[in-house]
Amino acid sequence: MDSPAISFRPARTGAAAGHRGFFHEAAFHSSPTELLAIVLPFLLAGVAAGEPTVVVFGDERAALIRDALPADAKVAFLPAATLYSRPASSIRTFRSMLARHFGAGAGQIRVAGEVPSSTFGPAWESWARYESAINHALDDFPLWSMCVYDRLRTPAHVLADVTRTHPHAAAPGGHHLAHPAYLPPASFLPMARARPHTGEPLPAPHTELHDPSPAEARRAVRAADGGRLPADTLDDLAVAVSETVTNAHRHGTPPIVVRVWALPDRTTVSVTDAGRGPADPFAGLLPAGDGARGGLGLWVTHQCCDAVTERHGPDGYTVTMTMNAARPPSHR
Repeated sequence: MDSPAISFRPARTGAAAGHRGFFHEAAFHSSPTELLAIVLPFLLAGVAAGEPTVVVFGDERAALIRDALPADAKVAFLPAATLYSRPASSIRTFRSMLARHFGAGAGQIRVAGEVPSSTFGPAWESWARYESAINHALDDFPLWSMCVYDRLRTPAHVLADVTRTHPHAAAPGGHHLAHPAYLPPASFLPMARARPHTGEPLPAPHTELHDPSPAEARRAVRAADGGRLPADTLDDLAVAVSETVTNAHRHGTPPIVVRVWALPDRTTVSVTDAGRGPADPFAGLLPAGDGARGGLGLWVTHQCCDAVTERHGPDGYTVTMTMNAARPPSHR
């Protein structure tokens, strides 16, 4: 995670002045007026300071912010549907963008963004891990990020996770507070992996395999899918399942059980072994090149799939991979 050095950089501004690394805060609102009261001063101060200033919202909110900004404001608008397609891909994309700005001499980069409400369903488990992991993954850079959540649209359990994964909170009037409920990634990520599943219950699986080889698991996924997924999407899922089964054989504890659900809108596959899973709390969201369990293979799995959850429970360690029939924009 080395970052380029430069002889002189402007001092950081605003609430992040004097802060080293990533200043990560949440911003809660209940109306468009409250949203603008929080976000506009943040963006305009960044523009005035000559800092790279970026907005990552869906079309409706992006248009609201764009219309409220001065016509000549140097603010970059990036599509939320693309940048927030998959957690591991989002980390990779943001690190690349931040490295470019940092390499060009930026003393601070400001980003205001909002993850799509589609992430609040079964995929939220992955995005909660993302919100926690970026406290470490983006800490190489002088980033000030404002993650915006609508209180009226966001479920209570998501809001609770937001307070646990953001060290700071922004409020109208330029106020910036510490979140007393914040947990560092080393505490939050293992807790998230161990908590009970809260998503919708699944029916009986279409296929269940015991101690399959990676090739047998790939064939079972292709047979069960029955043409629901486009060919390239099914290929990605087959790669992810193969990597996960290989990891279970190499690093896990038998028995290994693979279950496949071919649902009308998605295909889901779980791989369970009787072990405890990777010790690295960032496994999957960041590539591991040190031989740690899951290492690069689990990271590849997160890159390939629309949603990946990891859970340690009474029956062992389970990785669940999902591909949607309507595939979001790829980051690969």
